[in-house]
Amino acid sequence: MADIVFEAEHVSRSFDVSKGFLARLLSGSGKKYLRAVDDLSIRIERGTTLSLVGESGCGKSTVARLAVGLYSPSAGTIRFEGEPLSSARAQPALRRRMNMIFQDPYASLNPRWLVRDLVAEPIRAFHLLKSAGEIRERVTALLTQVGLTGADGEKYPHEFSGGQRQRISIARALSSEPDFLVCDEPTSALDVSVQAQILNLMRDLQQRLGLTYLFISHNLAVVRHVSDRLGVMYLGRIVEQGPAEAIFAAPRHPYTRLLLDAVPDLGMIGRARTAVGGEVPSPIDPPPGCPFHPRCPLADARCRSEKPGYTAAGPIMVACHAVAEGRDQPARASAVTS
Repeated sequence: MADIVFEAEHVSRSFDVSKGFLARLLSGSGKKYLRAVDDLSIRIERGTTLSLVGESGCGKSTVARLAVGLYSPSAGTIRFEGEPLSSARAQPALRRRMNMIFQDPYASLNPRWLVRDLVAEPIRAFHLLKSAGEIRERVTALLTQVGLTGADGEKYPHEFSGGQRQRISIARALSSEPDFLVCDEPTSALDVSVQAQILNLMRDLQQRLGLTYLFISHNLAVVRHVSDRLGVMYLGRIVEQGPAEAIFAAPRHPYTRLLLDAVPDLGMIGRARTAVGGEVPSPIDPPPGCPFHPRCPLADARCRSEKPGYTAAGPIMVACHAVAEGRDQPARASAVTS
């Protein structure tokens, strides 16, 4: 049986965005809820990477915060190492084995602290080492591991470039000796060349340390080279999930195909591409039926009225009526021949 490090079953998360009681009373309106995550189920095996991709506002960052316990689910169950997440978070020995790398490295680093103190903080918090000499040696080793030097520990975060600051964030995340890292768009604030360096570093660390990643990104080109499994999110729900190679080779959901059409690729010169049209609907007032139907080229009356369940398409699970009914086949055939 697979060694599952992280598991979420039918997890949802809603936020109360209602006006104040008096304003609702005067206007005669009821409460309003924003459903950021809708019935999400994922599993991540040890030493692998599951990436979640989608447009801004689809709920990816909410999933990241749910995964480390910063948010509690409104419904469903989250487990880490087989235990409910709330129970795992209450145990320091388990809590230290999960950590997070944030999107903006400068915002996540205290500008008043030296780098050596930033990296050493989890070591002290979890009492992993006692003497100052041992902590200093460990900090130097961590900084060296991410491509910096021990002398960099005597500087402040503002003295580094964006890519170097992200390396500091990775060193700090590794200082608690975790097994599971949630990476919330760790390269989106960086230049393209620096993105490649950070991704290569993260892949190397995963191979050497046996790390397990939940990787959040809006860029399919980024996750293509780091993912074992891929989940495509739209309006809080995973619409397609499966092995990354299978989805990139033959995407089934219309939204995934449109996202891949937007990825720059020299091999696709001369092929007709279709941009993702329209706007993402409001998660406060989502459309009935399939949430993607207002923007979907394959939508019909059933899509506009009935929410799709998951259909197995080989190793891929897809939430799409067109796939279940075989109506996507002509579109797939024309894409292959063009």
